[in-house]
Amino acid sequence: MKKIGIVLKYELGNYFGSKSYIISTVLICLLCVGIMFAPRVINSFKDSDSDTNKTEDSKDEYYLVYDPEGLADMDVISTYLEGAAVKEASGIDEIKSQLEEENSDALAGFVINSTNSFDYYIYNKSMTDTASMMFSEYMKVLVKMDYCNTHNLDVEEFFGVVDSNIDINENILGKDSTQNYWYCYILVILVFMIIIMYGVSIATGVANEKSNRSIEIMVTTTSSVELLFGKVFAGTIAAFFQIGLVAASLLGTYQINKEYWGEGISMFLDIPSNVLIAFAVFGLGGFLIYAFLYGALGALVSKIEDLNKSAGTAQMLVMIVYFVVLMQLTNIDGVVIKVCSFLPISSYSAMFARVAMGHVEMWEIVVSAIILYLSVIGMGIVGGKIFRNSTLRYGNPIKLTNALRDLKKK
Repeated sequence: MKKIGIVLKYELGNYFGSKSYIISTVLICLLCVGIMFAPRVINSFKDSDSDTNKTEDSKDEYYLVYDPEGLADMDVISTYLEGAAVKEASGIDEIKSQLEEENSDALAGFVINSTNSFDYYIYNKSMTDTASMMFSEYMKVLVKMDYCNTHNLDVEEFFGVVDSNIDINENILGKDSTQNYWYCYILVILVFMIIIMYGVSIATGVANEKSNRSIEIMVTTTSSVELLFGKVFAGTIAAFFQIGLVAASLLGTYQINKEYWGEGISMFLDIPSNVLIAFAVFGLGGFLIYAFLYGALGALVSKIEDLNKSAGTAQMLVMIVYFVVLMQLTNIDGVVIKVCSFLPISSYSAMFARVAMGHVEMWEIVVSAIILYLSVIGMGIVGGKIFRNSTLRYGNPIKLTNALRDLKKK
């Protein structure tokens, strides 16, 4: 155990002594803080004059409407077009010429053919253009008004019935899956990225030491199993320290500036404490399993160039779990996600997703955690043996199946 501590201290020194590690951590934290404070800073520069100027500038832009039958009310149309100015056009040619003019402030043009038909003219249509959709809402009003006139109905009474507001009092006794979906989605992606990034880093470190033969000196003073455990624990501490700082910077500054962000971002950052705890417990266990696997796979190669072939097994497994869990987030109480929440290779993301969005009993969480951490110990032992048998074997990359077969023989 003492030698594991020595290896751990040495590996942590490599992580925390790395300029790229420190600089990237600081820059990401500062970026998170800057993003969260941005609305507050922007709001501090606003004043009533700038708001007035903005309103006046927006009036320069306008929509053109050609209404040969006299069916439309220009004042009402402007309310449907986000309050923008509306000008009556003399014909289709005027609409086209205004839109084609280089310095024209005309946004788009509408030609009303009847109460239920219109033509829409625009020069360059963007992906966010909604003018035709908003104008169609106004046309629906024309249809209703025409119906009232035809059948001698009171227009105000008709609209009062058709467009009456319905009061919805929603009482959620369990969990709101719609509200929790997005932060759960982000956490699944986050744990996937942590495993891939730091798992490859551990495998690369092992492969480098084997390729430059420095590992031959290390194994004379400590066992290969202790080397692997020290490397994995160091990678785990470095990974969760970095992610913890970034998360603290993001969530902490969000709480400070919450009033400036509005409700839209809450679905991403208002994460309940029980979900964060589940994420930490299962994310740590999942990371350890794959970290031991990556470390063992790194020992199977003699050259760093061969690492991708060897580590591809772990990466493929992680990606399969990633896509399966993401696809099952919309069916969080289904059989597939329940099974995945007990498998040690997938419970690291499936179980906290169930905690966040579905119905899960406490005994399920406890059993899943026990299975996960027993599997971590098992993977550590197996990975250590593979590491031991492979460290001094050079030449072509050793296949994982062959390494496991050698363990059975011994």
